[in-house]
Amino acid sequence: MLSTSTIAVLVAFALYLCIMIGIGIWSMKKTSSTEDYFLGGRGLSGWVAALSAQASDMSGWLLMGLPGSIYAFGTGQAWIAIGLFIGTVCNWLLISKRLRRYTIIANNSMTLPEFFENRYRDKKKIILTISSVVIVIFFLVYTASALASGGKLFRAVFGIDYHVALAIGAAVILVYTFLGGFLAVCTTDFIQGMLMLVGLMIVPIFAYSFLDGSFKDQIIASGAAGGYDSYMSLFSNGGKPYRFIDILSQLAWGFGYCGMPHILVRFMAVKSEKELKKSSAVAIIWCFLSLVAACIIGVLGRAYFAGDILEDSENVFIQMINSVFNSKLAVPFIGGIFICGILAAIMSTADSQLLVCASSVSKDIYKNIIKPDANDKKLLLVSRATVIVVSVLAFIIAWNPDSSIMGLVSDA
Repeated sequence: MLSTSTIAVLVAFALYLCIMIGIGIWSMKKTSSTEDYFLGGRGLSGWVAALSAQASDMSGWLLMGLPGSIYAFGTGQAWIAIGLFIGTVCNWLLISKRLRRYTIIANNSMTLPEFFENRYRDKKKIILTISSVVIVIFFLVYTASALASGGKLFRAVFGIDYHVALAIGAAVILVYTFLGGFLAVCTTDFIQGMLMLVGLMIVPIFAYSFLDGSFKDQIIASGAAGGYDSYMSLFSNGGKPYRFIDILSQLAWGFGYCGMPHILVRFMAVKSEKELKKSSAVAIIWCFLSLVAACIIGVLGRAYFAGDILEDSENVFIQMINSVFNSKLAVPFIGGIFICGILAAIMSTADSQLLVCASSVSKDIYKNIIKPDANDKKLLLVSRATVIVVSVLAFIIAWNPDSSIMGLVSDA
């Protein structure tokens, strides 16, 4: 028999998932060509482009992997966040405007491999082939990390078997991505980006108000390796001094931004260069606030759960929401909405990566290499079939319940 609080959270989840699928059905009616399916007809507004780009990048890694890593090893893990913020700023200020302009000039390119082919006159299709294959292979692993996050989330919240939870999350993401393509993905990502930020900003404020003692005393009581000063130092990791190469390696995550297809495709889809100015400001502010808040949640979680150290550090945000809104404030439905913010982070990344894989297979490999005379109807069919196949393969990769979200993202 389910408890009242569990039922309230379940209602919040069901409502959220129904809205996402509804957007997919609505978007399907507006999707009639490959340009609609892959770029939304190049008609994104500044706000939608900004939030969908950032939400699609900040996967379950932001709300589970990063806080969990900081919870376990200390604030030294924040170097990854610093690197990602620098990468985000460079991406929006140095690449976005140029990429949108040149993809149109370069024969109205709809995918990055196609842009490389046209921009550099790749007559032998070598760059096109290599970049397409790289995207499909590594985004398989990245998509698997998002599905693994979903499985851990459902298991932590509802206590159901990891594999059943994995199947539920994968099925919902598959449905609306399959139906609505890019427009569905960007519209849902916009909603998910807002939900993620609200949860990240509000939950730690309430959690801090419920600390049993002073923050410093609680960190010491938690048994953090190296003590309080070491745990709170950017130059310490798990009680040991950070080596320069470790810091450099974590900062280097920021380089990924300048090549992430699911982010760059948003630049290509914005309706005008003027809108990109607005997008840049919104995206950079969103990124800064969300990364800082995620780091605070990791550190605060160590103090908040000082007397009951978590077995799985990557569940620290989920457990914090449950404790604050289910136990202390007794408003489980609100807690359910904030947990949906974690689900939003997971879904917003997985759907974008599925779509990028679909475009690489159908447009770049099938259309440009295998069957140049394929029409739009055939390409849409191949795209949707690719979404299904990639989902199944990612599901298989994510099958191990002990797999680390941070590990899978690092591998990708």
